[in-house]
Amino acid sequence: MKVMFFAFLLLITMLGFPKELFAQTSLQKEDVGAGVIELQEKLIALEYLHTNATGYYGSLTEEAVRQLQQDFQLTADGITGANTFYRLGEIEKLARIVHGEARGEPYEGQVAVAAVIKNRLHSSEFPSSIEEVVYQRNAFTAVHDGQYNLPPTSISYKAVRDAWTGSDPSKGATYYYNPQIATSEWIFTRTPTFSIGNHLFAE
Repeated sequence: MKVMFFAFLLLITMLGFPKELFAQTSLQKEDVGAGVIELQEKLIALEYLHTNATGYYGSLTEEAVRQLQQDFQLTADGITGANTFYRLGEIEKLARIVHGEARGEPYEGQVAVAAVIKNRLHSSEFPSSIEEVVYQRNAFTAVHDGQYNLPPTSISYKAVRDAWTGSDPSKGATYYYNPQIATSEWIFTRTPTFSIGNHLFAE
């Protein structure tokens, strides 16, 4: 009797909530819905898709996904599966850091901030995953003071894309800071090599 009750409760729960609220495992050509719109909005922000978010996964969306996959070292099949969804989540984390740390800076400086994160991924002195780099203790002021929670702009997304496809205005730097507002005494022990906007970049 209890099993039947819980089965009935589960059925009512599933019928009572929109399908979009359940985890989406993949999206591909001919799919429609809110999940496609959300995907298209990310692709538009990254400048892979140059049309409106229609909610229909057509040839343009498929090709945009394929280009994103190529740029971010994924299998370029045009299908938004688990790996692509995961990478889009990482891209959003990066865009939030860029927006929280460098909005208002010259575009070159925003790309440089994204490049610093990429450089840390390739350095033995830092964690080896984007999530670990982003959330490393005291690594980014924006995470500590909540600015990381602000929605990133299309400029932030584009800066991430440019950094991940080879642009590095930071010249290989793994640190940056604004000397006017930095509160960590330790960061001043890093010798800056040049500046972009208000940020000094250092090894």
